[in-house]
Amino acid sequence: MKIINSCDFLEHIPNPVLTIGTFDGVHVGHQKIIKKLNDEAEKLNGQSVLMTFYPHPRMVLNPINHGLKLLQTQDEKLAKLERYGLENIIVIPFTQEFANLTAEEFVEKYLVEKLQVKKLVIGYDHQFGKNREGGIEFLNSICSKFNFTVKEIPAEEINEVNISSTRIRNEIENGDISKANKYLGEPFTLNGIVVKGEQLGRKIGFPTANVFIDDETKIIPSNGVYAVKAFIEKGQEIQGMMNIGVRPTVSEALRTSVEVNLFDFNEDIYTKQIEISILSKLRDEQKFENIEALISQLKNDEKICRNYYQSLSI
Repeated sequence: MKIINSCDFLEHIPNPVLTIGTFDGVHVGHQKIIKKLNDEAEKLNGQSVLMTFYPHPRMVLNPINHGLKLLQTQDEKLAKLERYGLENIIVIPFTQEFANLTAEEFVEKYLVEKLQVKKLVIGYDHQFGKNREGGIEFLNSICSKFNFTVKEIPAEEINEVNISSTRIRNEIENGDISKANKYLGEPFTLNGIVVKGEQLGRKIGFPTANVFIDDETKIIPSNGVYAVKAFIEKGQEIQGMMNIGVRPTVSEALRTSVEVNLFDFNEDIYTKQIEISILSKLRDEQKFENIEALISQLKNDEKICRNYYQSLSI
């Protein structure tokens, strides 16, 4: 898969078949669009092209109050897209100047002049251009002028259960990680760096890896305890449990932290990159009367987690 970060010096792509969008989460609806895109490219003896944007348009159009919480960082999105057989990804730098392009200016400048698109594959509700003026009716009205065809994917092929990135974000924020994972087609993940914490977990027999996530737009699940799998190095998968929250029993700082207790693991992983696949939520975060009550609950959490992983392997 080629990742192209500018259209200014775009190499020739034979018979490009294109889809366009932000593709946050690359959920199962997105995956159907990508499959259709690849199928159409094969029919035309061409190459599939997915065009997306960075930074997210809302960050440019409303830089102070965008309120953006994304399912994926840019790196996470590109890594997931690579697994679906795409031949080319074009990442358009989204600027205010770009945002001011009319739908026809965008089609003429980017799709026709730079890419020479042969076919455009879009979802039923896709809109683009200044004031979101471009849609399926607009494309059907101009495609013959610019010598390309349009394939619309109807709602019933994409949204059997009304999947959207917004709905998945709501499920994650509400703690229904299992439903979010179903819509994503795989576990929701967090990626970060392991940093030193206060080492309170080690003192009570549950050492944790404190994970720093360096992207303020990345959505974090609701506070609570989760069953997870961690990936520290290629091929190394470790079961564990994760706490997201303010640790009310042992701290008054009210600072949200992400801490992972890795089962049967005792290596120094400070400064290493860690990927956490979140499989299931066990419970909400709670404050205990004392440390002994907290330890008792953590032992029970671990037992539930281990039984859960055992059931997955049966």
